[in-house]
Amino acid sequence: MGNGTSRLYSALAKTLSSTAAIPQHQDYLEQSEHDQLDPLDPKDLLEECQVALQGRPPRLHRAFFPHRDDFSTPHAFRVMQWNILAQALGEGKDNFINCPKEALKWEERKYLILEEILIYRPDVLCLQEVDHYFDTFQPILSRLGYQCTFLAKPWSPCLDVEHNNGPDGCALFFLQDRFQLISSAKFRLSARTLKTNQVAIAEILQCKESGRLVCVAVTHLKARTGWERFRLAQGSDLLRNLELLTQGAKIPLVVCGDFNAEPTEEVYKRFASSSLNLNSAYKVLSEDGETEPPYTTWKIRPTGETCNTLDYIWYSQDALEVNSALSLLTEEQIGPNRLPSFTYPSDHLSLICDLSFNMDPDRLL
Repeated sequence: MGNGTSRLYSALAKTLSSTAAIPQHQDYLEQSEHDQLDPLDPKDLLEECQVALQGRPPRLHRAFFPHRDDFSTPHAFRVMQWNILAQALGEGKDNFINCPKEALKWEERKYLILEEILIYRPDVLCLQEVDHYFDTFQPILSRLGYQCTFLAKPWSPCLDVEHNNGPDGCALFFLQDRFQLISSAKFRLSARTLKTNQVAIAEILQCKESGRLVCVAVTHLKARTGWERFRLAQGSDLLRNLELLTQGAKIPLVVCGDFNAEPTEEVYKRFASSSLNLNSAYKVLSEDGETEPPYTTWKIRPTGETCNTLDYIWYSQDALEVNSALSLLTEEQIGPNRLPSFTYPSDHLSLICDLSFNMDPDRLL
């Protein structure tokens, strides 16, 4: 944990402890008394995280893969998608048999998660499996200048774990000096007529520099083999809602999520062929520009080793362009015990890309 002499540790600890009494099952609580707390300097907080992580192995390096030769595109913005692994599931239900229990302790794992966010400093941040929203992410990220929104799963599996920290859910954050909130919507996804346990958040943001609008959505679809048709129904329901929000794709769209679906699944194909004209940002890492990465999650459980591509950043390819995308960790970096580990806090890799609005004046909103 580092020594107690670092400059921000006491302030950070105060921020975390000051939220202990906040009701954690109320997803409607957004900007609260944390608005009155002093702002945090991202560089100072990053230094604080690194002090706290001095006993851990060195940070794993990832590089941005450039997709455009011209980096002078104005009004570009960075999007980060990440299933951060709910603390209750990581220590309780998920049973990562090759991951030391010490590597999953929240006291240090939270600093690894915050470090990842602070290193890349996204303008828009989409997270899944967030079960420390009220006592960690909302108070800290709001002090870093983010506006924060959270929606818990109605029947979160975290609640079945002893000493849980409340339900997990999806969270969406954006930097208020880059964007202004125009509207916000929360969805409990349906499978045909059945309300399900999976949720989504969608917000229409206006870029303060350009005046352009963009709709950003975050979701987490049903997990596990055998639920493919269920995921397809959930994805179709989300697309219907997003079509209404974007006025039939008149507003550019970015959809981030853990879809729990390989590119061969029907829900992936439905997104790729929808009337919203979406493309997957991480295809830019492939030689042909048409292939997804070989994995976004790699783990070992009692049932065996799994290496899958489940996480995506979808974007409106007629209105937005991918400038660059962050490379994935290599198999050598991940190591034989896979994820999570002492060097990486989740079983899913973060996806980060820089997007820009195209310059077609007909798309200006």
